[in-house]
Amino acid sequence: MLVGFALGLVAQNAGEWLAHKYILHGMARKKDSFWAFHWHEHHKESRRNDFYDPHYQRSLFSGLHAQSKEALGLAAAGLAVLPLAPVAPGFTAGFLVGIANYYRVHKKSHNDPEWAKAHLPWHYDHHMGPNQHANWCVTFPLFDYVMGTREPYLGTEREAKDRARRERRAAVSATAA
Repeated sequence: MLVGFALGLVAQNAGEWLAHKYILHGMARKKDSFWAFHWHEHHKESRRNDFYDPHYQRSLFSGLHAQSKEALGLAAAGLAVLPLAPVAPGFTAGFLVGIANYYRVHKKSHNDPEWAKAHLPWHYDHHMGPNQHANWCVTFPLFDYVMGTREPYLGTEREAKDRARRERRAAVSATAA
């Protein structure tokens, strides 16, 4: 059962990588896609607000919006795996725990950027780094390392320069207002 649980977590991480790369960045680039919220709202807000996404303050039940679509996608993935429970209960449990953890840490990271920098720097790198088409994993960068898509940004010289530039722009905007 424990081996199955671990395999479920690994499979969820692989699914996270695949879905993020091919659905949330592939299909989502088209504005008429169901998944367009990810690129056209979530990434835009995260970049605009130094990783904070104010939309995570909304209730999941206040209509069909980015966060409710994210939750629906995760629920669909969980439902797809659920039929395996009778034959692979450990795997199924690991996969479902991975999905729940994904939503929990993703929401927490965009509500508390300092927490994200300390606990999910790879996800911060995904949104704030120069290449938003890398660092696909949110919960743990296992498949970013396996697939060669992990690109560190936080704590680099490039990040320090980018931060200084954003701070200068904010100061100019504040003085102009």
